[in-house]
Amino acid sequence: MEIFENGSHKIFLGDAIEVLESQIADSSIDLIFADPPYNIGKSFNGYKEKWQSDEEYLKWCYKWLDLCIKKLKPSGSFYVMTATQFMPFFDIYLRSRINILSRIVWFYDSSGVQAKKYYGSLYEPILFCVKDTENYTFNADDVLVEAKTGAKRKLIDYRKNPPQVYNSAKIPGNVWEFPRVRYRMKEYENHPTQKPITLLERIIKASSNENDLVLDPFSGTFTTSFVAKQLNRKSIGIELQDEYVKIGLRRLKIQEEFKGEKLEREIRTFEINKKQEVEPLTLFETSGAYIYSRDKANP
Repeated sequence: MEIFENGSHKIFLGDAIEVLESQIADSSIDLIFADPPYNIGKSFNGYKEKWQSDEEYLKWCYKWLDLCIKKLKPSGSFYVMTATQFMPFFDIYLRSRINILSRIVWFYDSSGVQAKKYYGSLYEPILFCVKDTENYTFNADDVLVEAKTGAKRKLIDYRKNPPQVYNSAKIPGNVWEFPRVRYRMKEYENHPTQKPITLLERIIKASSNENDLVLDPFSGTFTTSFVAKQLNRKSIGIELQDEYVKIGLRRLKIQEEFKGEKLEREIRTFEINKKQEVEPLTLFETSGAYIYSRDKANP
């Protein structure tokens, strides 16, 4: 286990369960966002996240779910994701341990073929849970969205006295439409299940306040910590793999190097091509002849 920190932000390189058990104080976290491996066979930097059986996967999940609940403050909130086929097990398991307030669907479109002989999946489920239904943070005004009936159609609500136009803004429902992170998007990092900034912005704005402590036990690209920092929250991120910890160290500006390697954002193929297109040619003389090159150091 290794620990990296800079002011209000801390990164643990290690196993989530071990870190939760030994490094995170009970009842200390205001908000937890958990996006664990889904047990569907995706490759994470060469490691295939597939347990020997569904039972083994759920046994592992129940252990960190219990720990997350234990680490939450009495007024804390817990958002948890998993694959659609495992969310019913999460839901049933959590009902007797914490209060589930919302069952959220994160919907996204897909330009690719999802399936040929069944209905492809275009959403991921999220549970929004709190310990105390009478005492938890929910900043409704910070996450309002357009209410199309009032904002665009200007229909009149005649049930009110006097009648008036429907509201132009409302609290989001439980179906959220945010695009998945794509290769050409500015926020893209080299990770197979990166979650979008917009998704975490809604969660962190709604369920925490400035200076609150936000925890992500499966940090991946550290979007949770990155957004927490932008919104003046404190953060703890836990990640098992060096390659992804390097992303967190860079995004949070905790370190400029890791084990002798300079931390730089990976240049994507289209950025290389674009650079070559716009970089001017320079005229060089070599062996009595003149040549054009974009490389000033090695013509």
